[in-house]
Amino acid sequence: MPSNNSKSNKNRELWVFIEQKNGTPIRVSLELLGKGCILADKLGADVAAFFVGQKITNQAQKLIYYGADKVIIADDLVASDYRTEVYTDIIVTQALKRKPEILLFGATCIGRDLAPRVAGRLSTGCTADCTQLDIDQEKGLIVASKPFLGRNVMADIICPHHRPQVVTVRPGVMELPAQDKSRRGNLVYANVDFKEEDIKVKILDTIKSETVGVNLENAEKIVAGGMGLGDAAGFELLKELADLLGAEMGATSPPVDAGWISHERQIGQTGKVIRPRLYIACGISGAIQHYVGMINSELIVAINKNPKAEIFDFADYGIVDDLYEIVPEIIDELKKLKRAPSH
Repeated sequence: MPSNNSKSNKNRELWVFIEQKNGTPIRVSLELLGKGCILADKLGADVAAFFVGQKITNQAQKLIYYGADKVIIADDLVASDYRTEVYTDIIVTQALKRKPEILLFGATCIGRDLAPRVAGRLSTGCTADCTQLDIDQEKGLIVASKPFLGRNVMADIICPHHRPQVVTVRPGVMELPAQDKSRRGNLVYANVDFKEEDIKVKILDTIKSETVGVNLENAEKIVAGGMGLGDAAGFELLKELADLLGAEMGATSPPVDAGWISHERQIGQTGKVIRPRLYIACGISGAIQHYVGMINSELIVAINKNPKAEIFDFADYGIVDDLYEIVPEIIDELKKLKRAPSH
């Protein structure tokens, strides 16, 4: 089936590795398909979703709806569970044949393991944990940006001399595209030559964790605290506010490092990247390490008694006052609203 998009050079491909869980593509892979379409248009290339697993072919059309011009499918029993050796060999074998310009991976546990191994096998570079992507159209290079040098500046990184250009991207920093069910694309089937007896790593058992994680990446409302809280007890106040709003709790890295709140609540370069509709920042200075994790929030409300705090530079609404004066007042007003009779 022909692709909807007309690209200037059909031999050029931008690949997005599609990470899946139980055969279903995960969100960051779909985010990268959306961004991949924008980059590929500038590059004059097709977007190819590289999909590895077992019994996954029925999900291929979904990837086309999300932006893939073609789906390269490696569907085999040996790929049913992620193993670095197997997935690397499958991707590298096809990359040597098809010569993609760019490979994008989500910066997940699997992506952070797989991308550098693939890059090493292909004798190219790997730019990790990026938060912005663009194309230098004059040079035909992907420009991958990330916080650098103590997280105080943004660095633009290119790979000018080797192909493919390999990049991992933080989940949540790219917008999830809408599905377009009118799109058509090609399915390409890749042979998997690995046999189970040749694989060094064997999966003896799989144990599912019973721990329910904090899903900050998909939360619509988040109340977050920084060192301006003063101590761990401040998060009890924020929890009351979050509960009233139906929001999740978040934090910057210093309170996490201090042991005031768990790491799974950390937002920023070394934590989660979020896109809530409402983000309330309490006692947060707004340093770049935190900025890159929450700047895509739809509405940012900042409460800080320091009028020169950096967070006021990008907040939609700013309250210059003591959070221990303001937050209790907000809580009281929310309680009144909940008690008020509905008409």
